[in-house]
Amino acid sequence: MLNKKSVDDINVKGLKVLVRCDFNVPLKDGKITDENRLVAALPTLKKLIADGGRLILCSHLGKPKGEPKPELSLAPVAVRLSELLGQEVKFAADPEVVGPNAKAAVEAMKDGDVILLENTRYRKEETKNGEEFSKELASLCDVFVNDAFGTAHRAHCSNVGVTQFVDTAVVGYLMQKEIDFLGNAVNNPERPFIAILGGAKVSSKISVIENLLDKVDTLIIGGGMSYTFSKAQGGTVGTSLLEEDYCEYALNMIKKAEEKGVKLLLPIDTVIADAFDNDANRKVVDSNNIPDGWMGLDIGPKTATMYAEAVKEAKTVVWNGPMGAFEMPNFAAGTEAVAKALADTDAVTIIGGGDSAAAVNQLGYGDKMTHISTGGGASLEFLEGKELPGVAAANDR
Repeated sequence: MLNKKSVDDINVKGLKVLVRCDFNVPLKDGKITDENRLVAALPTLKKLIADGGRLILCSHLGKPKGEPKPELSLAPVAVRLSELLGQEVKFAADPEVVGPNAKAAVEAMKDGDVILLENTRYRKEETKNGEEFSKELASLCDVFVNDAFGTAHRAHCSNVGVTQFVDTAVVGYLMQKEIDFLGNAVNNPERPFIAILGGAKVSSKISVIENLLDKVDTLIIGGGMSYTFSKAQGGTVGTSLLEEDYCEYALNMIKKAEEKGVKLLLPIDTVIADAFDNDANRKVVDSNNIPDGWMGLDIGPKTATMYAEAVKEAKTVVWNGPMGAFEMPNFAAGTEAVAKALADTDAVTIIGGGDSAAAVNQLGYGDKMTHISTGGGASLEFLEGKELPGVAAANDR
């Protein structure tokens, strides 16, 4: 059970607070095209401002690879954040991040003021967790708040290194919510607990499958990775996605599920196509019987019904990875059926970030889920049962 100090455990009046946010937003011609991450940060920022803290915000944006790239500057974020907060967010335009602009701005701060530092990845030490940059960041503040779950699985200066040089390091509301839902759903779920795994590859989900087989009552598999299971059981998969090297592994997982009394559900029918194209010819076949020259691109209608039925019994559901090539409307039905089943249940429904979050939002079911994780890679590592460096670095209660 993860029990970290949060912003509710401290009062930062008159203190300088470095807040690690996730402002890694998509930009087009200097305009922010999706501001979900900015909006998600507001509750934590408003709490700290209301306390009378002096806020110094930091984040990375894209991959400038340790050098100042003007097109990856956080300047547009400062502008939009000022509008969202209804107060000025002063931008410290230092190519070295902690430079004369930042130091002067911090020096001049009054309670409730907010400044934003330049992209932390302008410094090559950031991703290497270099001590010098960590010290520079820490030198600006009295307290550190980490609210960036999307990078919690990486040990960088701005989320892990800095905590070695400040006395107080706590998590913000966003991080707290991820820990409560993802961490605790996996470690202490209300049962029956069902996990739904999709996506292209078995290889990228191995540790997740292994960890979840010890914890769930039912494990549902869909997406490209299901064809490796079909092939392993002697089926034909045509030109579907297949990881030959993992067939043995798939058989072991089937056996392990049986030994543990976990219900493992695999597709019984599949929507196949003669090309990877929305307008390709398509038909439905038994999933162990895909003809040569055809590829599986979605779970079939019988499978979709079976999966939706299984979900009805659940009290906790975690979903990571789509059921098929949902970006093509003709192969989105399986993913949509699962999303709809989750939307209709009273269970706690947790969507691991990445493609599943995109699918749920795109199909219009986002507001019906209990929790949609803000971090794809980080949520996967949580589901693998790994300790996330960004979470571990915060003070324990």
